[in-house]
Amino acid sequence: MNNHNLSAIIAGASGLVGHELLNQLLDNKAFSHIYALSRRELPLRSSKLQQIIDPLLRINEWEESAPAPTYGFICLGTTKKQAGSKAGLAAVDLDLVKDVATTMRNIGVQHIIVISSLGACPRSPSHYLRCKGKMEQAINNMGFDNCIFIRPGPLKGERSQIRHDEQLLQQVFDLINPLVIGPLKHFSPIPAECVARSMVKMALACKKHRLTEKTVVSGHQLRTI
Repeated sequence: MNNHNLSAIIAGASGLVGHELLNQLLDNKAFSHIYALSRRELPLRSSKLQQIIDPLLRINEWEESAPAPTYGFICLGTTKKQAGSKAGLAAVDLDLVKDVATTMRNIGVQHIIVISSLGACPRSPSHYLRCKGKMEQAINNMGFDNCIFIRPGPLKGERSQIRHDEQLLQQVFDLINPLVIGPLKHFSPIPAECVARSMVKMALACKKHRLTEKTVVSGHQLRTI
């Protein structure tokens, strides 16, 4: 495969990590064509960018002449407060993410990189972490060549829609960060640009060799485990 002719699709490019990821992909010379699957038009213009607008994040038609994206990035997620209920959260963090991954597989994506969460586990007592764990489990069984899950701790950056609990957590950790050591370091906020950079790095690693069937990048430093 030409190192400067890679094609990718991203869902969730209007979010904190997704916005940073899209900018990094557009700036990366290895990628020549980027599809952005979004509910609304994004305020970005680039000869490399093709926007696919659908309120349900579906792709109903695909032109055979269009280059199939080999890489898929999913940066979708919500909170119980935003979703309004546990069921609403599961509809986004579990069902919608699974549906988008299925769509990506159907149009040719071979390597998928998905934002999850530190502590994700299908048996977690936390509804949020349980949804993330079940999502990972489902996507890992879809038959992609590589399944990569990024599990950051709390995110740091400016969202278009403010999450007050996230802001408060950032402020607290800014005060206590010098005192945080060991495993607790994973829970300190990580800048969105670092998470996005890790996603691009892991995608490019897929070019060179097949990773494990399920690769998890976790914690504050986002080291592969």
